[in-house]
Amino acid sequence: MAQSQLEHVNFTVADADSTARWLCDVFGWTIRWQGPALNGGHTIHVGTEDAYLAIYTPKDMRARGVVEKYRVGSLNHVGVVVDDLDAVEAQIKELGYEPYNHADYEPGRRFYFDDENGIEFEVVSYG
Repeated sequence: MAQSQLEHVNFTVADADSTARWLCDVFGWTIRWQGPALNGGHTIHVGTEDAYLAIYTPKDMRARGVVEKYRVGSLNHVGVVVDDLDAVEAQIKELGYEPYNHADYEPGRRFYFDDENGIEFEVVSYG
């Protein structure tokens, strides 16, 4: 069987520049590319050399709907592995986000938070 790896996930957000900025600040990622996108929108690729999040802001937006985790096809959360969970949680709080659902179980410690777009992030540290 051929080897494969996840390259990117694409999200629609209200402000690609703002979202890309905090992702770089908190997770130490870089902007890999940015430019015009579908239907007059703007996209920024934020991440590492191996994987990234494509942050897309359309020219014309609709209001955010309710996140339905039980609906087939819904995104539940994005998991990010960090070296220093406590330091990242402090940064998340400084940005005004509210961490919740802290857990300490094998194989690691974790917490969750929702960003301004309603995207849930799981931040985990192994070790």
